[in-house]
Amino acid sequence: MSNMTSGLRFVIDATEGESRRLHVGIEIDGPFTGSNLTLHFPRWVPGSYFLREPIQHMTDFTATDQDGNALSFHRKDVDAMRIKTLETSSKVTVKYRLLATDLSVRANHLDTTHVHMMPPFTWFLPTEGIDSKRLEMVHCVELHAPQTWMPATQYASSGERKGAGELTGNQGITHCFTSTGRDELLDAIIECNANPMDSWVVDGRTHHLKLWDSGGHDVDPGMLERFKVDMNRIIKEHHALFGTPPWDHYVTVIQLTESMRGGLEHLNSQTSMLPRQCLMPGHEDEYLDLVSLFSHEYLHQWNVKRLRPRNFLDYDLQREVHSDLLWWFEGGTSWMGDMLCVRSGAWSEDDWRKDFLRKMKRHTARNGMNTESLAESSHDAWIHLYRGHAFSRETQISYYLEGELAIMQLDAELRRRSKGDFGVCDLMAELCKRHALECDATHRLGITYKDIRKALTSMKGGRQLGALLDSLMHERKAPNMDETMAFYGLKLVPEKPFKDDEEKHGWLGLNLSAKDGRVLATSHHTGSPVRHCVMPGDEIVAINGLRTPTAKKLATSLKGKAGTEVTLMVSHEGIIHEHHVLVSSAPQHGVKLEGKGNARWRSYIETRQSS
Repeated sequence: MSNMTSGLRFVIDATEGESRRLHVGIEIDGPFTGSNLTLHFPRWVPGSYFLREPIQHMTDFTATDQDGNALSFHRKDVDAMRIKTLETSSKVTVKYRLLATDLSVRANHLDTTHVHMMPPFTWFLPTEGIDSKRLEMVHCVELHAPQTWMPATQYASSGERKGAGELTGNQGITHCFTSTGRDELLDAIIECNANPMDSWVVDGRTHHLKLWDSGGHDVDPGMLERFKVDMNRIIKEHHALFGTPPWDHYVTVIQLTESMRGGLEHLNSQTSMLPRQCLMPGHEDEYLDLVSLFSHEYLHQWNVKRLRPRNFLDYDLQREVHSDLLWWFEGGTSWMGDMLCVRSGAWSEDDWRKDFLRKMKRHTARNGMNTESLAESSHDAWIHLYRGHAFSRETQISYYLEGELAIMQLDAELRRRSKGDFGVCDLMAELCKRHALECDATHRLGITYKDIRKALTSMKGGRQLGALLDSLMHERKAPNMDETMAFYGLKLVPEKPFKDDEEKHGWLGLNLSAKDGRVLATSHHTGSPVRHCVMPGDEIVAINGLRTPTAKKLATSLKGKAGTEVTLMVSHEGIIHEHHVLVSSAPQHGVKLEGKGNARWRSYIETRQSS
């Protein structure tokens, strides 16, 4: 490895895809500040509020000095290595291998067709033994890959060279990049595969699109072009709200799989993973989900990456850093991201209504909002949302879903009081101007709850809304969606309302899993009549003596049984029990929007782009 006198040098070799292991090297030049050089593996991936242990995938660690002499080392804590340097050490090089088999947006994945590299899952960082200011200097990043692969990354390219890789000796191309500072180094991705990268300019900014299919399936060209058109629409709608930003080169990586879904934002890039049907003709719902996920992660450039909770300005990568504001940063992004889809024309109004129906069905099927506020849900994300269980919905809420609905209520009230001049989208843009990194008018970086409240109450129409914001964020209750939609001339009605003469079927209030001739309870709905006697994992064996090997047969056995007592035969821990239960009909929640809406609704969903 060559000298680097400012920052550090990070190297990975992805030429042994069949092994599923990355070869990794880190070169640290002196001077050293002591006889111990301690390297920590980050445990937190920014954007994912959950501690992880990437060091578990590491093997074959070595450390040498500038002359190739082996240096002694030992494990420290659960996430670190401590290397003993010599008085003559002017350079330390560490090498190791990493298992890269986790197909997700939050980890490394390597096979014979691609590598997806996540820096926090790849590199140790020195925490003792060098001047900490070195981490804020310019770092060198090098990827050695097969010759037919081409990389996509937000890192700045500094050239490439052909030949043997220094870590494996395998032939390929070494792609060289630079990155400045710790956070820019870590908050990035590299996706490298043989597929071409599309690049084009929108409003003076260059956007890149890189695709990879986990099974090697070809993407439909027509669907790909459709997606690029909708990307442009969404990008322009974001620019219309926030202004065209000064940062350039945004990278979108789309990973297509059999069934997995997820997204993770980075400083100037995103990785979005969806079932491959999203880019197949005839799968409209899946395509609309792709559009929504792109918009959500794209919005995070502003709301999370530049505008942050004040205590997230300097990430602590070894422990949890809590925030009461995830309802704003994730719930607000979900709300605004989908609204920009419909305003841009990438979604139709009917598309938005169908998505809203799905959200309202999730919202009304759980009652955790009676025991957990949005602020509490945000603060406890580390132990709640990312560690869910079968009973979570009874005592916990999702700050994504419930935050989105609460912000919709706040937005409607702000629009009502400002006579349509302002909404929460304008509040988000104003907060970015005042408090976001890289925004010209910034006078204090990062926000607290007080900053959001102050900006809201300073807006036209927002003077008296502080109390409403306090209630929505800190009280344990559901947002008033009936009142919110009524403001727009819309009414929430049941998806399938009962008719007066309709025979009502019995309802157990269970989510079910059917497999191999068994129907298992997985969780309860709010108001389930069998909450006291059927637990998650129990098998529903029979109803009124009729065997229920499939969900369809179970539903058939409950036809016309609403308001009557039925006999459930249940297997609990392998023991058969009988329960006599009075079953009701399914609750009729208002989840579907009815009506065309008024002028306020039309203004709400119209584009903000200038003609």
